[in-house]
Amino acid sequence: MTASTLASPRSATLLLALAVAHGAAFAADNIDERTWKTSAELGAISTSGNTTGTSITGKIDARQELEDWSNEYILAGFFKEDQTVSDEGDKEYVRSAERYALSAKAAYKLMQEGERLFVLGSHVNDRFGAYTRYSSLSVGRGSRVYRSEDKVVDVELGPGYFTGVRATGESENGMTIRGAANVRWQISPSAEFTQTVSVEKGTSNTHSIAETALSAKINGTMQMKAAFSARNDSNVPDDKKNTDTQTSLTLVYSF
Repeated sequence: MTASTLASPRSATLLLALAVAHGAAFAADNIDERTWKTSAELGAISTSGNTTGTSITGKIDARQELEDWSNEYILAGFFKEDQTVSDEGDKEYVRSAERYALSAKAAYKLMQEGERLFVLGSHVNDRFGAYTRYSSLSVGRGSRVYRSEDKVVDVELGPGYFTGVRATGESENGMTIRGAANVRWQISPSAEFTQTVSVEKGTSNTHSIAETALSAKINGTMQMKAAFSARNDSNVPDDKKNTDTQTSLTLVYSF
């Protein structure tokens, strides 16, 4: 191509169009790398007749993918009220469960795919739990130990620190070792199975959380999710049980 050809209006227009297209593609790549993925789920059960009560569970899960960072923010809540009859014969609602949980995780992506360094902070308020308040901060490394067309297994390991208040009012704190695993299996284009487990082992208590869930798509943004979760503390007061479980059926909206 000669200098006169490069200088022609037609060539200049073509070069400008190519530059704009290249810039648009580059911008699209950046948008894809810097996206938010948020889901909100809600489930409620109301009973009447011989047994009257209401229970509600909800969760907001927001994930942000950047070029070098992967961030996740989770807010969850659960409460249950039962209607009882007092000694005077009056009907009243009594709160029998109330728990709120908040967590935030920032993970720095390493050169190798699936390898990350993370910092995780979490706080739980559980009015009727073995620990009425439980906060932890941990750091460590995450690895993708298995990947196939339909399955992914991620694990995390690292040290941490926790502080908590028992149902008896006693305060605790100390160093922990945290391990976690996350399994995702895309059973079909419309169904996904997930299994998450995390364990924090300290000098006086081992705190663990596990959830098994099956999600089915209703349409492009709505899913139905059935889940079973368990929270366990190895060292609890005499009047408390070691394990709290929850079975839920929720509607999930993704945007």
